[in-house]
Amino acid sequence: MNLSRLPDAPLNRLPWLLAGALLYALAFAPGPLPAWLLPCAQWLGLGLLARHTLLAPTPWRAARDAWLFGTVFFALGTYWIYISLHTFGGIPAPLAVAAVVALAAVMALYFGLAALLTRWLAPDGLGLPAILAWSAAWTGAEWLRGTLFTGFPWLNAAYAQVDGPYAGWAILGGAYTVAFWAAFSSAALLVCLPAGTLALRRRWPALGLALVTAAAGPLLARVEWSHADGEPLRVALVQGNIGQDIKFDPIHIVNALQTHLQMSAAALESEQGADLVLLPETMIPLFQHQLPMAFWEQWRDLAANHEAVVLMGVPLYSGPPDRYTNSIVSLHAETDLDALFAGTPAEHYDKQHLVPFGEFIPAGFRWFVDMMEMPLGDFNRGDISQPPFPAHGQSVAANICYEDVFGEELLPAVRNGATLLANFSNLGWFGSSWALRQHLQMSRLRAQETARPMLRATNTGATAIVDERGQVQHSLPTASVGTLYATVQGRSGLTPYARTGNTPVLAVIALLLVLLGAARLRRKPDAASR
Repeated sequence: MNLSRLPDAPLNRLPWLLAGALLYALAFAPGPLPAWLLPCAQWLGLGLLARHTLLAPTPWRAARDAWLFGTVFFALGTYWIYISLHTFGGIPAPLAVAAVVALAAVMALYFGLAALLTRWLAPDGLGLPAILAWSAAWTGAEWLRGTLFTGFPWLNAAYAQVDGPYAGWAILGGAYTVAFWAAFSSAALLVCLPAGTLALRRRWPALGLALVTAAAGPLLARVEWSHADGEPLRVALVQGNIGQDIKFDPIHIVNALQTHLQMSAAALESEQGADLVLLPETMIPLFQHQLPMAFWEQWRDLAANHEAVVLMGVPLYSGPPDRYTNSIVSLHAETDLDALFAGTPAEHYDKQHLVPFGEFIPAGFRWFVDMMEMPLGDFNRGDISQPPFPAHGQSVAANICYEDVFGEELLPAVRNGATLLANFSNLGWFGSSWALRQHLQMSRLRAQETARPMLRATNTGATAIVDERGQVQHSLPTASVGTLYATVQGRSGLTPYARTGNTPVLAVIALLLVLLGAARLRRKPDAASR
């Protein structure tokens, strides 16, 4: 009898597993845990799932329990969706709760798939091959979650390592490489605890490899993967803190627009000054032609008088036929206002990776979206590859809100010469929840992957300036009105990940799964898996 397969093996009971899910959900942003403790929370939480999976009596039992783990994890980690649906979207509370749980249950299917495949590939214990099977299956499932049905890579395992030892691997292979080593180290650490009759000597190779790769991460991060390019820019990031409950209220729109104009003027006229001013996503909550030309002339004249570039969020309408996009436009002395008014400015960025339900309506869900109080939605997609904004010798690659969750989609702009990344967001839909801090962690990993500074201009937070190593240099408190000033140096040069994208890590994962699968088929199936 293999005692390591008994369901009541130490730490292999369901309450421990669900406790691990709660702990894992806390690992993706500071608060309540401090930043330095986030990787530890991941190692314990995800490690409990890995251990539970490898000790499960059957593959289907492993899949079921991993699905329960995932459902609890996603329901807690994305609880803020309830705020957008109920508090601001007007959906009844029971239906909003049901929607959050339903999404969590669907996302948890990927965890179940990873556990099912792991347990089938590794029927005989907790040695190095078993942990490699777990890591490859987990990372493959994370990639599927971030790709299928437009993808939802929020809470990818990599983001718990932004302040951990494996973050440096993002430079070589992006988020999925970090996720692989996060999954590997979590399993390696937890299997070193007593488990049935498995010999200790079979566990140490995995732990040794986890320690070596952990030591390599900070060394990779110390390498200068990019170099300074051009003159530094004085930047000002405006956070207006316009509440989502009043953002589209006609009574408050004029006041909000005036507030942003006054804050931008104050930034340009301040002692610090600014070469580049950034304002958040949909800072203007109306189509460009719904505002008088005099409004746009004010902004262009403000930028021209200070020899500055202003980048702001506005929905662009360019019909008929009806076509409108969630966009960023550039205003400076040479801006053609007639083209802007027509919805076809020469310098603009249109969001291309839209949020389901919020920015486009999946087939069959019109009834659900119609229940929400959402003035802007059902946007058209922008082109996959769009040129950066020129700004005083620098090239600023824009991305809007959710887009910087998809690391590989930012790479074309970097390859095309972008020296700075800029994220424009309105997370007012989610109050002061974890969503704001979770999103900042993702932006930090994008900076590490590309060795580019990331400027984050948001409505309610987290407005921040992240350097090319992923460290937050300056930030504003969330849910506050303020302007963030800094001097930022653009960078050139390509990291290995910027050159190759996800292809190498996905190829390695596929190869591992094929080799482990072939080895599994050569062995006689054990009785527990039949």
